[in-house]
Amino acid sequence: MPTPAPSSPPTLRVGVVEDDAASRETLVAMIAAQPDLALALVATGRAEALALLPHAPMDVLLVDLGLPDGSGLDVIRAARVQWPDCSILVSTIFGDEDHVLRSIEAGAMGYLLKDVDAAELAEEIRNLHAGGSPISPMVARKILARAAASLAPASEPSTLLSAREHEVLRYVSKGFTTEETASAMGVSRTTVLTFVRRIYAKLQVNTRAEAIHAAYKQGLLAD
Repeated sequence: MPTPAPSSPPTLRVGVVEDDAASRETLVAMIAAQPDLALALVATGRAEALALLPHAPMDVLLVDLGLPDGSGLDVIRAARVQWPDCSILVSTIFGDEDHVLRSIEAGAMGYLLKDVDAAELAEEIRNLHAGGSPISPMVARKILARAAASLAPASEPSTLLSAREHEVLRYVSKGFTTEETASAMGVSRTTVLTFVRRIYAKLQVNTRAEAIHAAYKQGLLAD
């Protein structure tokens, strides 16, 4: 009995939305060179992409964010509505948190910077379609750092002010004048005023009364 020929991988229909001519040509050539990828759409801007989307069923869509006539985020949102099963991959020069988070919120499932070479990008397209979420290492580090910062415990109130600033704050809360505080601490009036300015800045207040209120609220002063 003859051995059945191995089945070829399914062809993935890939769309490209890219305004930079060189980048666009590189992407199109990369897709053409892959036996399991087929070009389904090519657009150079937002308006063109939105016009072509309804007529181009796709499995994967590559989208640049900085388009000449608008944001690639609009294309991502429209593609999610038009082709819900299409996996969307951002390919851009923007690696900041704002662009990343807004892309994910719009419906992107992967985020790669444009320093990815053609062979790696082809593999990431397959990975994305298979359920992965490719993301550039630099972008991933930023997201992880943001998450870590949001989960970190808040600093103890006592560490907010230095020991000398805390001492000035106690005198201020007891109604001491600048001169009285300076005398009690054995420093100059100017030094006390410097400490007061720092206290105001750290507590984000503008007056003595606000400083005392904020200090009690943050547990910096005993009741």
